[in-house]
Amino acid sequence: MKILITGGSGFVGSKLADFLISKGHQVTAIGRSEPQQRFDRENYHFVAADTTGKGPWQKELADADAVVNLAGATIFKRWTEKYKKQIYDSRIATTRNIVEALPSGTNVVLCSASGAGYYGSRGDDVLKEDEKAGSDFLAGVSMDWEKEALRANAKGARVAVMRFGVILGKDGGAMSKLIPAFKMFVGGPLGDGQQWFPWLHMADLLAAVVFVLGHQEVSGPLNFCAPNPVRNRELARVLGAALSRPSFMPAPAFLIRLAMGEFGDVFLGSQRTVPDKLLNHGFSFQYPDIRGAIEAIVAQ
Repeated sequence: MKILITGGSGFVGSKLADFLISKGHQVTAIGRSEPQQRFDRENYHFVAADTTGKGPWQKELADADAVVNLAGATIFKRWTEKYKKQIYDSRIATTRNIVEALPSGTNVVLCSASGAGYYGSRGDDVLKEDEKAGSDFLAGVSMDWEKEALRANAKGARVAVMRFGVILGKDGGAMSKLIPAFKMFVGGPLGDGQQWFPWLHMADLLAAVVFVLGHQEVSGPLNFCAPNPVRNRELARVLGAALSRPSFMPAPAFLIRLAMGEFGDVFLGSQRTVPDKLLNHGFSFQYPDIRGAIEAIVAQ
């Protein structure tokens, strides 16, 4: 397949490009700057572009068999009103530009990112894909993001919306922040640690994308998360044990909010998401449990 990846130079996008090439696919990656890991391969092409604006990069969609839309400014940064606009625009504008550039009558597969933040903070509720959306900022972003992607259905595309949990993997993402903290003996639960933590090992994310691309019957919203979410306190305990470090240094909720502002509520929110649709379609997880996932990452 000829597969185009927006956000192709990011933590997930660069690893996905490498994985798809290893499976024999041709990859065009679009990003603001080339990934740190350069791909000198016959089946890899990189295009530098700002996908929030229209431009020549949209021509790359003409002969794509599939599009994986991962573009979006990181949410892991203190939110000002200006930065919240950047979070929103980087997702909605890019997705709108992708859909507008798709030819009518296309049979392309569009796998477009969203997030578990779609559901808002829901305590102990078990969140399958048919649950309602939340009402906070990230829920609003996710709803609009998904709405833009699903417009591609009208052009004939098969659209799958990937509601990502926190992606755990080597050399980036959440683990690049958590592991150094624990190694410095300052790791522990956030707030009371009772909030549910939706997560997914990078290996399962990559395999799930390939699974969706290859199964015509899979479409609509999909929870891209492990089947066994854990409470934040359990995550801290398992990571501490894997690193042979204590995990009893909690970060009080008021300090998190003081230091991070509105963004602090992301760490304190609770989403007990389960991948109901992926499981029902027959997808098998390599890392269904947090202990195995973290031990594999630490071993790397």
